Amino acid sequence: MSRSAKGGVTLAKVGLAFSALILMGTFFSCSTGSPATDLNVPPPSRNTALTEDFSNLDESLWQRADWSNDGMFNCGWKPDHAVVSGGMLTLALDDTMSHDKPYTGGEFRSTDTFSYGKFTARMKAAKSDGIVSSFFLYTGDPWDEIDFEVLGKDTTKVQLNYFVNGVGHHEKMIDLGFDAATGFHDYTIEYGKGYIVWYVDGTEKYRVTGAASSLPSHPMKIMVNLWPGIGVDTWLKPFVYSARLEAQYASLSFTPAN
Repeated sequence: MSRSAKGGVTLAKVGLAFSALILMGTFFSCSTGSPATDLNVPPPSRNTALTEDFSNLDESLWQRADWSNDGMFNCGWKPDHAVVSGGMLTLALDDTMSHDKPYTGGEFRSTDTFSYGKFTARMKAAKSDGIVSSFFLYTGDPWDEIDFEVLGKDTTKVQLNYFVNGVGHHEKMIDLGFDAATGFHDYTIEYGKGYIVWYVDGTEKYRVTGAASSLPSHPMKIMVNLWPGIGVDTWLKPFVYSARLEAQYASLSFTPAN
């Protein structure tokens, strides 16, 4: 399922960026090295390991959203719906109106961008028709993205996806073998030159490979959010609010590639 925006990406910008990436991918297709060298993209703002267990949050490393997206995202995000307490990040979703949307959710992101390596979230998802609990990597502009999305209609599965300059439609639904809403589990994204691997609790669940120019390559932020959908009932089922919902995160981490 493609997305209209995350943090203000416009379709016009995505189109220009996609054209630029095709040209750069052609020119640099025979080079080797870091993603910044291979595809002429800017370097990450951080290339050292990061572990956040929420026991003593460094606020300079993280940002709570205070905005909304268009399209299928039927909520605004507010900082008070991304609360760190007791060694836990809790994202809330309730029927408070915000940013001209009928609901308010929580979104939390790193201030730094990161390149190739392993990214892990220890997460417990929310359960309800019509919602998504997520862990993903995201650029902004140009729009590269790699996703774990637990759809609240069936939390025994997780949807994987990735976007390159705003082009997605690479969805893969995975049976988890457990209910993601009843306990914490580790969800890991590993990506490098020409591959992405998704792991759950240390076990590889899915892998894609290809030319570096056909996969995400730009440095990305670590992000998590909780949101209700609108106009995507065949994907998420209709959302009917009945009570406050929460997704929780015990840790977020990054280990750079060798």
